[in-house]
Amino acid sequence: EVTMQKIDKVVLSETRYIAVWVLILSALMQAVFLVIGRWDYTVLLGNLLSGSVSVLNFLGLGIGVQKALEREEKEARQTLKLSQAVRMIVLFVVLVLGAWLDCFSTIAVLIPAIFPRIAIFLRPFVNKNKAGSEADAHEE
Repeated sequence: EVTMQKIDKVVLSETRYIAVWVLILSALMQAVFLVIGRWDYTVLLGNLLSGSVSVLNFLGLGIGVQKALEREEKEARQTLKLSQAVRMIVLFVVLVLGAWLDCFSTIAVLIPAIFPRIAIFLRPFVNKNKAGSEADAHEE
């Protein structure tokens, strides 16, 4: 069993990166709903539900990969398949419940589910800028 003490630092670091981007994109989404006059509490609740589950899904992926790396190849594949199946079922159930229940805005539940993918897409650009700023700091 993996506890917070045993979760790899890279898994925690990457999860923090995803969480920061989910927060940024969530704030942007809230602002868009506000500007177009469609904001209400269901937008906030839908965003909180889906955004937090998306971050936990990413953490689950990291923990699943970490566990798989500790096993032999055949068992590692089974671990990854099981991890993916469980995470996808949980994500699907949460998204369906979020869309079905009136206390959540359906669109505000669905959109944050793609925020981790956007964060992953942006990762190379963030790393490039970070490496550039670190190089500039060393030159001074």
